[in-house]
Amino acid sequence: MKGKIAIIGKGHVGSALNEGLKKAGYQTCMTGKGASVRETAAWGDVLILALPFSAVDAAIAEMGSAVDGKTVVDVTNAIGPKMELALGFTTSGAEQLQKKAPSAKVVKALNTVFAQNMSTGKVKGKVITCFAAGNDPAAKAQVLELSRDIGFDAVDAGPLVNARWLEAMGYMQIQLGYALGLGPDIGLALIH
Repeated sequence: MKGKIAIIGKGHVGSALNEGLKKAGYQTCMTGKGASVRETAAWGDVLILALPFSAVDAAIAEMGSAVDGKTVVDVTNAIGPKMELALGFTTSGAEQLQKKAPSAKVVKALNTVFAQNMSTGKVKGKVITCFAAGNDPAAKAQVLELSRDIGFDAVDAGPLVNARWLEAMGYMQIQLGYALGLGPDIGLALIH
């Protein structure tokens, strides 16, 4: 694939993905918020939303039609202000994003990975899994490929409705890492 990847979000997640994708040979462009969001989205072949869940609506509004027909990777976790799962098991942040950007090809991926492990796809030298859920087979294949190129074991997690379970897995990993004290140097691996 080796295309142009637009990363919306300049925090730890966006920076780590930028590093990993550049090492893998992709052209990348990162932006935070404001007028450059639309320009960056228009430039990219694939858009990665590496923002807090609470910032997704503003980013989608700023990008406007620049998302139309493009793969949009939702890396967010639907977490509320009190660190609770903001959406339950009847929908997901990714499904809501697809409704807000119906012409985009939304893929839920990388939300089960702590930022410090996103540039390599590894924890303590061991390969971890990137699960990708989406309804468009070609878009999902793009995300699986770029994840493999970074170093992840990339696994097709089925249709976008399965983002409900990926978001719950991401939330559980946050609980393990921070609330239960294991720290962020942990990761999930599917043995297959």
